[in-house]
Order: sequence, then C-alpha cells, then structure tokens
Amino acid sequence: MTQDELKLAVAQAAISFIEPDLRADTILGIGTGSTANMFIDELAAFRTDFKGAVASSEASAERLKGHGIEVFDLNDISAMDFYIDGADEANKKLELIKGGGAALTREKIVTAVAKKFVCIADESKAVEVLGGFPLPVEVIPMSRSYVAREIVKLGGHPVYREGVVTDNGNHILDVHGMKIENPVELENNLNSIVGVVTNGLFAARPADVLLLGTAEGVKTFTVANTVAQDGNYF
Repeated sequence: MTQDELKLAVAQAAISFIEPDLRADTILGIGTGSTANMFIDELAAFRTDFKGAVASSEASAERLKGHGIEVFDLNDISAMDFYIDGADEANKKLELIKGGGAALTREKIVTAVAKKFVCIADESKAVEVLGGFPLPVEVIPMSRSYVAREIVKLGGHPVYREGVVTDNGNHILDVHGMKIENPVELENNLNSIVGVVTNGLFAARPADVLLLGTAEGVKTFTVANTVAQDGNYF
C-alpha cells in the first residue's frame, strides 16, 4: 500500500471509531495536515450527524467549511468529545512529535479541551525514540535568536523555518539532533524558555488512542497495549 492509501485507511478507521458516539450536539476537534485532510473529507458524509467542529488551523477550518461543516471558535465551546489529528512521530507511550504543518500551538490547545485524543498515522510514524523528525518550536519573532541559543544549551540544533509564519503570527524553529529519551521533561524545559509559545512534543498530554495504518491493516493502540499487541511497530 502507498502512504496515501495508508492515510486514507486510518482516516476511515477514525470515522468508524467515533461514529457510534456522534450526537446532534457533538463538537469535534479537527487537526491539520495531509492525514487530517483525508479525515475531514471522509467526515463530510456524516456532517448531519453532529453539530460541528473546532479547527486547529485556518486551512482545516476552510476545508471543513467547504464540506458544509460548521466551524466554531474554541472560546464558544465548553466541552469536546474527540480531537482527531495526525502526528510526525509516535512512540509506544503514545507521546508524539507534531507541528510539521506549523499548527502545533492551536493543536495543543484543542487537544487540552478534548476528552479523547485520537491520533491517526501511517506506520512510518511509529518510532522507538522520538527525535528523528525535527522538533518544531513556535517562538515570538523577537525572541527567535535568544530561544535558539537556549535550545543549543539543551543539546539541540535549531534551524529557523524560513518563510513560515504561523496562524498566530509567530516563527518556527525546527530542532535537529535530539534523541528524546524523556519527552515530558524536555517538553516542560522548552516551554520554560522565555519567548517560546509552545513546542511540538505532545507528551504531558499524549494521545489516548493511536490508529496506525500498516500493510496488514489498521491497528489500534493504547498506552496499555502498545508493547503487548505488536512490538514490531514500536
């Protein structure tokens, strides 16, 4: 199967996962990126079964609206059953690296509100140790050089993602060369640097469920079963 076929398979599996819980008042959180886009396209057929969605980026909001799905401001939402989004890397604790699409801050905010975070990814994203994918860090523009120097002290090699401005008007530093053995600790350390908005480690609040597209079909992982179910993918 191609990578796009795997992404489509997990998008469809996510629909099957959430569909029994859809109600007229359900609000879904929707992520950003190619896998999330496939999920949005699949979700369109069920748009009359739930109330609407909160999007983690302007691009996802426009795609949802294009399918006739109402998009809400998170400030108007007090509860959210599911957040569905992809990842750039995932480990067996369902700790993630996200932010390849530069939407990490809004993704993290929407994740914090959701009762359950369903991560959808293809098997290439499953890793033993996070850090092979450069870790995105969103920074206030005037702090970029200072934050970069502080990241070097932590052992990383930050690279400014030139030409990219987030939906929040900020810049992205992509941190290379880190083997992230303790994601929660690094997430907190990075967020404590003045000028950092947030970073792409989703470890303090990992995914609750990982739907992983593989050549043998979509596999469902939780923290409890990642090692026991199939160690080949972690």
